[in-house]
Amino acid sequence: QVQLVESGGGLVQAGGSLRLSCAASGRTISVYAMAWFRQAPGKEREFVTSVTWISGTKDYADFVKGRFTISKNRDNAKKTVYLQMNSLKPEDTAVYYCAVRGVGQGYDYWGQGTQVTVSS
Repeated sequence: QVQLVESGGGLVQAGGSLRLSCAASGRTISVYAMAWFRQAPGKEREFVTSVTWISGTKDYADFVKGRFTISKNRDNAKKTVYLQMNSLKPEDTAVYYCAVRGVGQGYDYWGQGTQVTVSS
C-alpha cells in the first residue's frame, strides 16, 4: 500500500501564499506522475496540477496558471511534491489532495487532504 501525507494547509488572506507538501511512502511502485487535486464544498474534485516523475513535465489547470507552481524533490527516490500557491483567491478555498499515478495506471493513490481557506 502507498501512503500519501499532505501538509501545509491553513488559513490565509486573499493575495497571500501557502506551500503544500506531499510525501509518499510504503510500497514501492513505479511512479509516472504526482498531482494535486482540490475539492471545494458542494463541488466535484478537480485537477489542479501534475508533474511527471522522470521527465518533469508539468501541467496546470487554467485557473492556477501563473499563480501555482508544482515541484518535486530532486532525489527521484524520495517521492515528495510541493505546491507553491501565490496570489491566493477566496475561490481557491478547498481541500487539496495529493495523488500518485503509477506507470500504466490512473491516480489510484490519494492522501487524506489538507484544508486551504482563503479569506477575503
